[in-house]
Amino acid sequence: MAAITQDQILDAIANMTVLEASELVKAMEEKFGVTAAVAVAAGPAAGGAAAGAEEQTEFTVTLESFDAAKKIPVIKVVKEALGVGLGDAKALVEGAPKVLKEGVSKADADDLIKKIEEAGGKASKK
Repeated sequence: MAAITQDQILDAIANMTVLEASELVKAMEEKFGVTAAVAVAAGPAAGGAAAGAEEQTEFTVTLESFDAAKKIPVIKVVKEALGVGLGDAKALVEGAPKVLKEGVSKADADDLIKKIEEAGGKASKK
């Protein structure tokens, strides 16, 4: 049996549906005893008590997940909100969890989260 190259594996994954790719990840997690959870790097160090007392003014909006049946409406919201092309929006949604916007106001973050949730996705702000 000939060895399969990384490119061949990537091509096969690229041709999968989101559900098939999700099932593949789950199978790999089970087989190898690992998780595909995203490591979250700590932001700037909590700068003492003074920084803790200040109210946060800038937020990062992250697309956490989406209902597979409502993938297209979520892609449309991401495309419109970020001003990106359809292919880029699709890649962001399919790659969830993904950071969508950084350094936005609380009102803008809440508005984006509301639109994503109405479309069938789940988002958070930090």
